[in-house]
Parts: sequence; structure tokens; C-alpha cells
Amino acid sequence: MKQSKFIPRKMAEVIQSSARQYPVVTVVGPRQSGKTTLVRNCFPDKPYVTLEAPDIRAFAREDPRGFLARYPDGAILDEFQRVPDLLSYLQGLVDEDNRAGRFILTGSQHFLMMRDVSQSLAGRTAVLTLWPLSLDELPEGWRSQANTRLIHSGFYPRVHADGLNPREAYRDYFATYVERDVRSLLKVHDLQLFETFVRLCAGRVGQLLNLTSLGNDIGLAASTVREWLNLLETSFILYRLPPYHTNLGKRLVKTPKLYFVDTGLAAHLNGIEEASQLNTHPLRGQLFENLVVSELTKYRIHRGREPRLYFYRDSTGNEVDVLYPSGPDWLPVEIKSGQTISSDAFKGLNVFQSVRPDAGPPGLLVYGGTENQSRSAGRVTGLPTLHGCLPELNADV
Repeated sequence: MKQSKFIPRKMAEVIQSSARQYPVVTVVGPRQSGKTTLVRNCFPDKPYVTLEAPDIRAFAREDPRGFLARYPDGAILDEFQRVPDLLSYLQGLVDEDNRAGRFILTGSQHFLMMRDVSQSLAGRTAVLTLWPLSLDELPEGWRSQANTRLIHSGFYPRVHADGLNPREAYRDYFATYVERDVRSLLKVHDLQLFETFVRLCAGRVGQLLNLTSLGNDIGLAASTVREWLNLLETSFILYRLPPYHTNLGKRLVKTPKLYFVDTGLAAHLNGIEEASQLNTHPLRGQLFENLVVSELTKYRIHRGREPRLYFYRDSTGNEVDVLYPSGPDWLPVEIKSGQTISSDAFKGLNVFQSVRPDAGPPGLLVYGGTENQSRSAGRVTGLPTLHGCLPELNADV
């Protein structure tokens, strides 16, 4: 089997720094986001053990002390959520010998793992989240690709490292996800209905989440919709962007917006087989917005920070797509997929500036073109230079 080309990741420095401070470092994230490759590259001398292997998993479950005794100097334990009871025994080991960087844990089921980690390893581990590649991690030549191709290809490392066909890669990814994660995490009796549900969610990227409407469209109770959404978020398929609640003198919406972790999967679930289809697709704007929101999220989490992203929307429909942390304040970010800029594009930024208590940082408009500009309402940037301008605009990174 051909070994995938290694793509350097921004989080490497954060992981190595954490391993100099904590006895355990925990890296979570979607399947195939590059966790295993990254930690093995960061710690090439550590033994690597995957708990996906049935015989190793059985050993760890049946004799956890004997299993851990094989690694007195620590190891990389991959997919550790498969044996959650191991964490209690690991706690005892690191309490007796708290050398920094002994154990590196990786896993792909966020909330269940965090429950187990918080119960057993609180104060003993750094917890980091790795999503798929960010724009500034893409191989040379990809960063300047058309936005439609970036949306369609997505950002999972293997698509880029191995030159996979996105249509086939995401078809297989989703099929594997349903067979492995859905069956293990939730007793979904009708997998075909669940797949239809996920596709309905993909058709709502960038929209306010309406549990009742989503349930009515597929014949599910709101409680089941909520349970399935939690599963999709737990396994890093989608996420909910919360609204900004602080009183700014207007009534604000309290409903989150729905986004997918990766646009390649969202495009696949919407039946988009070729990048060229996005040129006239009705969801092109929402998928471009999804891409930018994901990039802003990755910029923070891959540097070891909490996302802390919100959106702003008042009861009259005035909206800012993202409020991005900027020190004690917020950087308002508006997202437009068009390649030309009209004055209407700054409406949300202007409204937000008028209601915020302090002046705050000027806004940022991310659009589908490539020309950078400075306007009175804020800075304008295309995707190729998005990551480059964030350090200048954000005092907290």
C-alpha cells in the first residue's frame, strides 16, 4: 500500500508544546483529518498502538494494567474511545509518574470522549482538536484554485496527499461513517432514513436550525432530530454556530446556524459530482459561506484555542455572518461568494458597528474574488489571503 504524502500541519507546534507541559496530550477530530499521521510525525520514537485492532482492543479491555505495563515510557494510543475504561487506569499511571508527554491519545468521537476524559484525566491532559486541512496547509498549487474547486474537493488530507477523486472519496467516507460510527454510537434502526436526514442537513448549510421543520420534512419527532444532530456533531460531521446573545439594544435571534465541518462532504451530500456544477448551483453561496466559517474555526483550533465564533442577527433580519474573537472585542466578518463587491455587501457590518457599545475593530469582508481592498467599513479579502490578514486584524492570535 502506497504511503500518503505527509502534509505539515499548523498544530504540530501546539502539540509538541503541550507535550512538554502535560503527562497526557489528547487530540480529537474527525476520522481521516490527519490525527494519527500528525502525532506519529511529532513523536516518531513513541510506540504506536491502535485500539481499532480487535486483538489489541480485547487485550486492553480484559487486562488494562498488563496492557499499559508494556509501555512504561508511554505510547501513542489511537482511537482510545474504543476502550474508555482504560482512562481510569491511565490516571493512576500518570499520578505515580507524571513525566510530561508520556501518553498521546487520539480519537474521533468528541463529546463521549470528553465526558470520559473530564472524569478521569482532568488537569492531567491538554485537549486539542484537529479538523481537516486549512487553506494555508494545502499543498502548493491548491491555494490559488477556483473557489468552486476548493468547495468540491474539501480539505481532508488524503484527497490532496493521494490525489483522490473527491466524488469517490466522499462517497466512501460517508458510507464508512454510517457503517462504523452510526452503528456504534446510536441504535439507528433505519440507516437509509438516517442517510436521508444527513442529506437534508447538508441542504440547510448556513441556515437557521429549525428542528420542527427538519423533522416534518422527513417524518421524525423533534426529539429524534435533536438526538441525530447531537450524533452528527459528536462525530465531527457538522457543527452549530451559536448566535451572539449579549444585549446590543435589539432583540436577537437565539437559534444556531448549521454548518458542515468540511465542504467536500456537504457538496457530495447535495449531489454535486463536479466542481463545475457549483457555478450555477443554488447552494453555491451557502457552501462558500460554510467554507469561510470553517476556515475561521480552523485558524483558532489549530493554534490550540477555543473557536468562540458567533453570528449576529436581530429580529429585523440584519445579520453579520461571523463575530470573530479579537482580544476583548469582536471582529465582524461578512461573507459574499460573488467576485464583485457592491455597497450592499457592507450593510451588515455597518449595522453592527452602529449598535456595538465601543468602536471595536473594523469589519472584514471575505468575498469570492482575489483583489484586496481597504474600505471605510473595513478590509476586503479573497480566500487566498484570508489567513494572512487575520494576525493583523485579530489582537488575540
